[in-house]
Parts: sequence; structure tokens; C-alpha cells
Amino acid sequence: MTELVSTTLGLFPLPDWAKSDLSDLKGHQKHDLISGDEGEEIQAVYEQAREEVVTAQVDSGVDLVGEGQLRWDDMLAHPLTVHDSVETRGIVRYYDNNNFYREPVVQEELTFDGDVAAELEAATALVDDGLQAVLPGPYSLADLATDEYYGDETAFLHAVADFLAGEAAAFPEVETLFLLEPSLVENAPAEGLDAEVPEAVTTVANAVDAEVVVQPYWGALEEKVHAHLLDAEVDAVGYDFVSDHEQNLYNLQEYGTKDDISLGLLDGQNTLVEEPEAVVERVDWVHENLPVAEFDTAYVTPNTELFYLPYAKYEDKLDAVAEAVALADAEVTA
Repeated sequence: MTELVSTTLGLFPLPDWAKSDLSDLKGHQKHDLISGDEGEEIQAVYEQAREEVVTAQVDSGVDLVGEGQLRWDDMLAHPLTVHDSVETRGIVRYYDNNNFYREPVVQEELTFDGDVAAELEAATALVDDGLQAVLPGPYSLADLATDEYYGDETAFLHAVADFLAGEAAAFPEVETLFLLEPSLVENAPAEGLDAEVPEAVTTVANAVDAEVVVQPYWGALEEKVHAHLLDAEVDAVGYDFVSDHEQNLYNLQEYGTKDDISLGLLDGQNTLVEEPEAVVERVDWVHENLPVAEFDTAYVTPNTELFYLPYAKYEDKLDAVAEAVALADAEVTA
């Protein structure tokens, strides 16, 4: 019997009060922010906001609880934009939406930083068990950045993977690690580079003693990219059934997947909140249309990060995904 696990892809919206406080504080501390020092007042706001988003997840009953990535103003580019070897330049559109990030330009060797590990360490005091880590996948992080040091796209991909592996190795104990790979859909790797992606992903996955899920979204992977990704040594691959259920289903039917699967079944960018019963129906639909009878684990999650949503809707999505899995479990045991 497939174990259903409710979770999210992280990158949550800031609570409204924190957004207001940070806007005021950052306006007064621009010089400190440019130099990389957020200041004690800003850090205190983030700490309080982290506690709030963790509490919201615990209260909702989701199975895996994330730190929230509230400091990630540059979204998935964040691990590079805070690195000493990287210069942040102009504002760049974040994929095909109305969000923007600062372009990270790598100018020196990507050495260990520890920024994400410190965030997770702070979260361990708030979560008894079931802590989930989130990182950009190596291909997406390389895609979002500009290389002025390594000089070759393959070398840069593997350098980014080595960097992320070093960061992940410093994590406190986590139950799962989600590697977010929207660029595999939005800007698929060219011939040759696509074959390098499994090794890069495996490099990061092998750095942690945890279940690892690599999650593309905003559509479906090209067939060849999907086939290559299945060679990566991860526990599960994710599928965005909100953006493109037909092609994702085709990939699964044609090529199969790992023993575990991650199902993006709630719209992470839409304020309309799904009914738990509708989410359960979507889980059933996936299982009914696949040649395999069951998976070891199926992660049920929104299809994207949740920072696109107003804070109250973020809480509603948490409730929806947690209630859906609880409802599905109740139906099985009835």
C-alpha cells in the first residue's frame, strides 16, 4: 500500500506584519544589506516569521515541515546571491512570471558557505521530527546564474552541484530534501548537457542521509530529459499535474519512475483553494492511470513554491494538502 505524505515545496510568503517591518528596516539599512550584514533587527524579524510559518505547518498537520526560506528574496537563486564569490547585478525576470531576482554572477570558486544549513539549524528548535530541507537543483541554480569563472557549461554545472553538496553535507538531521528543478522544464538542457544532469543531481543527493526528491515543475519534462533524470540516484521524481497532467502521465506510462513519487496536485500560484476531496480524487486518478499498482511513498504537494500567495492563502493550502492526505488515509482504513 502506498504511503501518502503531505508536504510542500517550501519558499513561503512572509507574514504581512513581517513584510511591512522588513520593508521599513531594509530601507534604513541598505548599506548593511549590500555588505551582507542583515543586522540584528532584521534577523529578529526573520526568526519570528520562521517560527510563525513553522507553527502554521505544524497546526495544519502536514507530515513534513519546512523552514520556509523566508530570507530567499531571490528565490531559488538565493544560495548564490549571498555567496562571497558571486556578484549580484541587475534585476532579472524569474522564469515566466511577475517575480524578479538579482542576477548572480559567479566570479571566483564556489566554496562552502553554510547559509542554508544555518537556517535549518534554527528550525530544528521548532520541529520535533519530519524536518524537510529545500535546495535549488544544480541545473536550475546554474541556469539562473551567469558564469564568469569556470568557463564551460558542463564544468559550471558540476561546480554548482559540488557547491550544493557541500552545503547539504552541513545540514542538521533532516527527513527529506527536495531539489527544485523548474529549469529542466522551462529551459531544458541541450544535447550533451542533458546527460550530465543525473550525475550533478546525484552529487547533491549523496551528500545527505535523507530521502531525496527532485521536483521539476511548470510543465512536463521532455522525454529525453525525463529518461536521463531517472538515472539520478534519488528516491523520487516529482510531476506537476497542475500545469500539464497529460504529458506527465505519458512520461510515467512510457518510462516509469522511481519507487517513490511526488505529486504536484494543488496550484501553488492560484488563490483558489482546492477541496480535500478533489485532491484525493487527483491522487486516485494518477494511480488508476499508471501501470504500477502502487508506490512505496507518494508525496502530495502543491506544484510550485508558495511565495506567490497571500499569507492567509498559504495557510489555507497547508490545510488543504494535510486534510487531503488525512482523508485518503481514513478512506483506506475504513
